[in-house]
Amino acid sequence: MSSRRGFVKELTSGVAAAVLPQVLLAASKAPRNMNAHPPSFWEDVRNAFPLTRERTYFNNGTFGPSPTPVVEAIKSSIDTVYTSGEYGSIEDTREHIAAFVKVKTEEISLTHNTTEGINIVTWGLPLKSGDEVISRHEHVGNALPWLNRARLHGIVLKTFEPALTADGNLMIIRNMITARTRVIAIPHITCTTGLVFPVQEIAALARSKNIFTAIDGAHGAGTLNLDLKALGCDFYATSCHKWMLGPSGTGFLYVREALLDTLQTYFVGAHADTGWDMQVNPVVLKGYAPTAHRYDFGSQSTPLYTGVSEAINFLEAIGMRKIEERVRELSTHLQQQLLTLGSKIEMLTPQEPESRLSMISFRIQGMDFTEFNTLASKNKFRIRMVPESGLNALRISTHIYNSYDEIDRFFALVKANV
Repeated sequence: MSSRRGFVKELTSGVAAAVLPQVLLAASKAPRNMNAHPPSFWEDVRNAFPLTRERTYFNNGTFGPSPTPVVEAIKSSIDTVYTSGEYGSIEDTREHIAAFVKVKTEEISLTHNTTEGINIVTWGLPLKSGDEVISRHEHVGNALPWLNRARLHGIVLKTFEPALTADGNLMIIRNMITARTRVIAIPHITCTTGLVFPVQEIAALARSKNIFTAIDGAHGAGTLNLDLKALGCDFYATSCHKWMLGPSGTGFLYVREALLDTLQTYFVGAHADTGWDMQVNPVVLKGYAPTAHRYDFGSQSTPLYTGVSEAINFLEAIGMRKIEERVRELSTHLQQQLLTLGSKIEMLTPQEPESRLSMISFRIQGMDFTEFNTLASKNKFRIRMVPESGLNALRISTHIYNSYDEIDRFFALVKANV
């Protein structure tokens, strides 16, 4: 694994210099305003992606295409693994992930996706029939684990319709809490409308009442300048293949250190234990590893997690604060454009700045969402339909490889068809 310092050094020579021009070297020192980031800066960032220019990709919320350094790192690791026969170690990447989200390495479990992390939390928490879970999960991979445990163990899921403001959502959750509430399980950012929940305030409220907070962070890592310790939640599950721009099949779960012996592990493998013996009678499992490694499902792919580490290098070379600003600016530009169409557009994403970030969802009055999706595809735009929860809407998600020009061209298509 290259350190960030080593990665930046590599930018001055070899392959990396060809795909990440020198302007990125000054990114970490640039002031936090767009004057420090002219269009040429973001065009240089775009040039680091092999993503086709034959269409405009507005679906990062489903899958984030990796930049060239990540692709090359994966290829190089595959060559090393399959020529040496040594599959290597992923512990350096675990350390890199922990530093990226500002927690201890011991609090990070490596998973394959967000859903795997959510399942670990859902089944590992000490819940019994009648215990209440306040939940807002629209994505199937996040909803089904909780629904399944409710079906099998009799826990009670209490759902709610979110408000369009942070204060409103905090009030809704506060009013839903009862003496039987054990868990608040919500997304950091909803996949359907891009609503950002005030997780820090919700986590503080939950902790004051001895309630667990289990956060679906699928859209948080790679967009927000995450500090999970400061965020204050108990569990945070995410994927690396979305906004972190890493490879599919990678993710991680944060488990607050104080809860390691509370969150029971059921699926265990190599290094999940403190010792075992099948040659004695009775057989022995001495105990679980004293870290979140206990939740790992055995062997992981070294090439894929090498790609994760390189993706973090890429994001850190630009700077997460600047990335957060950029994705917010792009989505704000789109939302403001759409709002000029008045009653012809039904805006589903909150307009309050702190309650939105990188995704905009809307309906076009008088036009079926599937019809417009087909039209967008014919015009070389890749977007996402939102049938979940009966929303029947359209979602646009933008990342650092997108541009104002792409948004303006998309808006022109919408305007011409309302």
